[in-house]
Amino acid sequence: MLQELSIDNLAIIEHLYVDFASGMTVLTGETGAGKSIIIDAVSLLAGGRGSQTFIRNGAKKLNIQGLFAFDANDLTYKILDDLGINHDDGSVIIQREIYRNGRNVCRVNGILVNTTNLKKIGKKIVDIQGQNEHQELMNSELHVNLLDSFDLTHIKPILDEYTSCYDKYNQISNMVRQKRDNQYEWTQRIDMLKFQTAEIENAHLDDENEEQSLSIEREHLRNYQKIVDTLTKTFSLISGNDSMSPIDMIGEAKSSIKDIEDIDDSFHGMSDDINNAYYSLQDAVNNISSQLDLQEFDENRLNEIEQRFDLINNLKSKYGNSISEIKTYYQKAKKELDDMLLNQSDNGNLEEKLALITSRLDSIGQKLDTIRIQTAKSLEKSVHEQLSDLYMSKAIFKVHFEALPDNEFRSYGRSKIEFYIRTNPGEQLQPLAKIASGGELSRIMLALKTIFADDQQVTSIIFDEVDTGVSGRVAQAIAEKISQIACHSQVLCITHLPQVASMADHHYFIEKSSTNNSTETSVRKLNNNDRVNELARMLAGTKITKLTLNHAKELLNLANQAKHN
Repeated sequence: MLQELSIDNLAIIEHLYVDFASGMTVLTGETGAGKSIIIDAVSLLAGGRGSQTFIRNGAKKLNIQGLFAFDANDLTYKILDDLGINHDDGSVIIQREIYRNGRNVCRVNGILVNTTNLKKIGKKIVDIQGQNEHQELMNSELHVNLLDSFDLTHIKPILDEYTSCYDKYNQISNMVRQKRDNQYEWTQRIDMLKFQTAEIENAHLDDENEEQSLSIEREHLRNYQKIVDTLTKTFSLISGNDSMSPIDMIGEAKSSIKDIEDIDDSFHGMSDDINNAYYSLQDAVNNISSQLDLQEFDENRLNEIEQRFDLINNLKSKYGNSISEIKTYYQKAKKELDDMLLNQSDNGNLEEKLALITSRLDSIGQKLDTIRIQTAKSLEKSVHEQLSDLYMSKAIFKVHFEALPDNEFRSYGRSKIEFYIRTNPGEQLQPLAKIASGGELSRIMLALKTIFADDQQVTSIIFDEVDTGVSGRVAQAIAEKISQIACHSQVLCITHLPQVASMADHHYFIEKSSTNNSTETSVRKLNNNDRVNELARMLAGTKITKLTLNHAKELLNLANQAKHN
């Protein structure tokens, strides 16, 4: 959920900080005070489109920050993991800056992200519902996902089976299409894969560390003379050519100091140091002598190494930046070649395979349609119950199935699924997206949101004046539905209806003040007395009477009773 929101230089807001809690929060205030600007700020944090026009006059940039917290098993964490964003403390800070020059900077927990990835995160954390912006509920292509989520336990196994079969169907149909479209390109592809796999096989890249060992061996051969000269000189300097070599002199010193080592501990220490030096130097001489005996220059071996490097570098230029990547490419190319050769050797049986997989996919698709139709009936009943609560008992909600043409399939199934609605008797059922009435659309959206809020797993839902166009008992019903949704997700709601405001767990008042030079928006959390006065203002307008205040108090009491029930 959204815990904190900080806004700097957005539209008429110079600086604003708001902390939010779980449950239902309402934002009220006069028209134009800046309530929707706060929603715009959250939308920008969720990856919404931004531009320089959002920046407050006289400012160089706008800056918005939001602190979000999620449950331990929230799907948002998987998105963050995929993007390499740390979230050890269980919270996420999203920051967005927009500059006058058009520069747009987005950060999630301090890591820079682009707006595409910000939208991926935003879809899981915020769902903004406006009067004409209902996102998933108004997108007919996503209705099938909503239907499936209503009975995912029974639908998912069949859907998984269908998806697996659909992937195989696509693979085989693509092969058939390739062969039909251009037999020449098919043959060319086989020839190319044969050449590539043979080239990699013949290189015998068994050791992924081969380059490192070859490099060490090549350096020894390239520097053979330098190594021999250096070892010879070093051996000569230590062992000496005269009657007394350095090692002999240290040996005499070792014997000499032994005569006094028992007199004083310091002399004993000196004797130990000379002894150690003497034996270390002897070891060094022996090692150098051994290395000199081992040194051998093989020009043919050096040429072999250089040729091997040329071969490996040639393969790297074609198939990957390392032996490991070359071997990965080989595995993919070999599998593709084997599949193509297998299908080629079938002498036309590829079409037969396509017919078999098509028949199987159609059969699974029918099973999927059957269980979806059963689920649709349950969903239709649930929606009707919700609409009745919202005083639309005459409305008819229908899940519409339209079978695709024969042998035509989609990733989701063999039938297109869309929500239809009839709001008044005598009218025809129409796609949900074509409903025109604002008040009816708001109630339908709330009915569906009440059912799907928990399944969609969105942490914060924002209702931006979705109660426009309703009043009286319908307004009270909408208020209770929004409160019900807040049991599953944090809800932020901009409203002009006192019935909705009275149902809130938290109430903020947004007000605007103006001077000759600027306009400023501020936010204030209302206590119980303040809420009574604000509800009275919403009920009566500018003139608040004792009767209006009593009405506001009664509205709050009734709201508390409704929430407890």
